[in-house]
Amino acid sequence: MNLVIKGRNIVVSDALSTYVDEKIGRIGRYLWDGARCELELSTEKNPSISANQVVEATIFTKGPVIRAREASPDMYTSVDLVADKLERQVKKYRGKLVARTQGGHRDVILSQGFAVPEEAEREAEEAGELPKIVKIKQFIVKPMTPEEAAMQLELVGHDFFVFVNSETQDTNVVYRRRDANYGLIEPRR
Repeated sequence: MNLVIKGRNIVVSDALSTYVDEKIGRIGRYLWDGARCELELSTEKNPSISANQVVEATIFTKGPVIRAREASPDMYTSVDLVADKLERQVKKYRGKLVARTQGGHRDVILSQGFAVPEEAEREAEEAGELPKIVKIKQFIVKPMTPEEAAMQLELVGHDFFVFVNSETQDTNVVYRRRDANYGLIEPRR
């Protein structure tokens, strides 16, 4: 796995870089060799924020992009928390691939950019955790055309964008497809 470490408002020391490489590197056994992981270490300068040591990680595989963000008063603790979260996410996704494909799952998992060590395969099958809603976001949905929504999607940098279609007055979703085009989800009654 190719690991890129960036620092924002912080100088990344050799000791910290070695620690990050050790902790995040263990996730590499679950991933395809060409996978890339970008870590951004930062320090919040606001004194009222006690958990000011932030680590944001993004893993790029052939399939999904896996992201995690953690903050704590200590940078090493934040790295530990992000490493644990990423490992859980990778195992969970691999488990879903195994469950979805049952028979010839090895080829599908490899095509998505995940390695298939026997120990990791057993762990993924045993971890049958059900997802739960842990965060709720509310925002104002503005009327716009699907083309304007696609432009907004690019500006916010997310994978999807919810909007009210100004032509139909229905809530729609525009999303980025893997082929670099856009998709539009319209409700049907």
